[in-house]
Amino acid sequence: MIAKKLYYKECHLAGRQYHDADEVWEELHVGTLLELRREPDNRYDKNAVAVIYSDGSVDENNEPVEYHLGYIPAAQNRTIAALLDMGWDDIFECRISQINPLAHYEEQIRMSLRIKKNEAAK
Repeated sequence: MIAKKLYYKECHLAGRQYHDADEVWEELHVGTLLELRREPDNRYDKNAVAVIYSDGSVDENNEPVEYHLGYIPAAQNRTIAALLDMGWDDIFECRISQINPLAHYEEQIRMSLRIKKNEAAK
């Protein structure tokens, strides 16, 4: 039997204190699904990969309401950025694996990244 997901890495959410995590803190739990989004024009990190949370609601323009929580740490984002740049937008499943409100900002949220099986492959 072939696995549907392959563990890739565990990391903390970088830059959490500078973004929207506080706005949705009560909605974030272990297992919450997050989106990874490439930011090639980020002036601080050419390999920046943003971590986005959507609560499923839409705004007045019928656009999804999204919250930028932070980033994949710069020391761990190079391969992820390269895969996203190559068009593999949906290769990763990213979920919250740990929340510790008493930890330092950079360690409050940890994420688990898994590579999803390519269902189109035979």
